[in-house]
Amino acid sequence: MIVLGRLVAPFGVKGWMRLHPFADDPEVLGRMPDWWLATSTDATDWKVLHPEIVKAHGDSWTVKFLGIEDRAGAEALSGLYVAAPRVALPATASGEFYWADLVGLRVVNEVGAELGSVESLIETGANDVLVVRDGEIERLLPFVAAVVLDVDVPGGVISVAWGADW
Repeated sequence: MIVLGRLVAPFGVKGWMRLHPFADDPEVLGRMPDWWLATSTDATDWKVLHPEIVKAHGDSWTVKFLGIEDRAGAEALSGLYVAAPRVALPATASGEFYWADLVGLRVVNEVGAELGSVESLIETGANDVLVVRDGEIERLLPFVAAVVLDVDVPGGVISVAWGADW
């Protein structure tokens, strides 16, 4: 399962929810006929719901699910993660990646030094950040062209311009 966002809180009294998308293009979520919801990102008991309407509301997003008609129904969904099986997601364009594709990749710098592997990513206002772990050492590398030189998902490696002692 690829986690795509989180339902934050009810919005109004007619079953709408506020959505915090993790994707760069939240409109993709609106084109998906099924959403899988669970209490944690590593859950095994995903529940399928069908979004009726997904739309932007100011600088945030809202969703209305089929069958959820009141605030109490929406409150029961608060805090749930939204995901989809990898095969249900649209293909990525060249140079685009789902975060889940990057987690676990080895990170190697320009001189061939292993810096660790991607443990997770952090979304910031300016750019995404790779959290690279090598045992007890954690490095935070900005996911920008000046640092990330190449991403080879099939090869399992990310090449970076980053010193081993930074």
